[in-house]
Amino acid sequence: MAGVSNPLEWSLTNVPFFDKVMSTYTWTVLAISLSVAILAVGLRQNRPTRSSKPLSSKKMPSGDVRVSKILIHPIKSCRGISVPSAKFTPEGLENDRIWSIIDATKMSIITAREVPKMVLITPSIEPDGTLKVQFPEGSGCDAFSIPLAPTEETLQAWTALPKVTIWPTHDPVDGYICESVDGPKGTASATLSKYFGKPVHLLYKGPRPRPIDPTAQFPNLNATAKYQDMYPLLVLSEESTDAVENELRGHVGTQGIDGRWSQDKILIERFRPNIVVKGAGPFAEDDWEEITLGSKEAPALTLVSKCTRCLLPNVSPETGERDKAVPYKVLMKFRTGLDPTQKMKPCVGCNAVPSGNGVVNVGDLVYIKKMAD
Repeated sequence: MAGVSNPLEWSLTNVPFFDKVMSTYTWTVLAISLSVAILAVGLRQNRPTRSSKPLSSKKMPSGDVRVSKILIHPIKSCRGISVPSAKFTPEGLENDRIWSIIDATKMSIITAREVPKMVLITPSIEPDGTLKVQFPEGSGCDAFSIPLAPTEETLQAWTALPKVTIWPTHDPVDGYICESVDGPKGTASATLSKYFGKPVHLLYKGPRPRPIDPTAQFPNLNATAKYQDMYPLLVLSEESTDAVENELRGHVGTQGIDGRWSQDKILIERFRPNIVVKGAGPFAEDDWEEITLGSKEAPALTLVSKCTRCLLPNVSPETGERDKAVPYKVLMKFRTGLDPTQKMKPCVGCNAVPSGNGVVNVGDLVYIKKMAD
């Protein structure tokens, strides 16, 4: 090999012809194999993993889609009530988020984001036309009742508050400080203040319309709401919650996700929906723009945006305790990038605005009138 500048060239010119051909073939095969391997790695890097965003098919459901549950939450952030049917208006379900609890000093609405044990306060609609408010055992707080539909005369006797903060960036909302029907004046406020450990009031929504924000899909949206976070209704499918739970199982033991989640279920009540549907498949509601409930001629519900999620679903509706990871950290793995204005916020369920007055019943067929673009 002395004086040979290229050992490979020397080797190929000093071997029998057959070996020379085989050597050339071998190098060619190796080069092709290396190219294929590099291409395969690149494809794998761009391929969606199990934790990637589930893509819905944007196809009309092949079978029946029905309303499987209806939930109202009379007092904002307190326990919801499952009902067989409910009237609705363009501002939401009857008796849903008509009341809220406010900080009596700051004049701002309190939610379970700040006080998780709020979810253990249990309202119930009584046959005598009252809303009964009960507290968990051991709280030391006695139940009280307030009028479910206070008359104008009653409202005139209650203290009106014209400026209460619901969001610091939004116009204030109005309301009336509720008085109980089964105790002296101030009973409702005193009982709730004992539970919260600071002065608070129970507020009934006043008459002033509360405008809601337009969305990226509906920049000219003109609608109002009560004490909901923003939009009148939240639509969510059972299969979507199941999909979150299935995703959760694969992350138990990571990022603070406790081992109990290998068995524990994620209750749909954590997401505080109003209209729960079944039969369309996971996250099918992401692709709906307009639906009707019960009949094709019923008032339409326009799904105006995906519902971006905070840490409130981490609060257990059964214990009032906030989990350090579930479901928020799970949602961050596969449900971001769905809202064009808040791409880093995970989304579950869709916000909806009814076009008129109607009634929804458990078991109603869901008619998908228009798919989203």
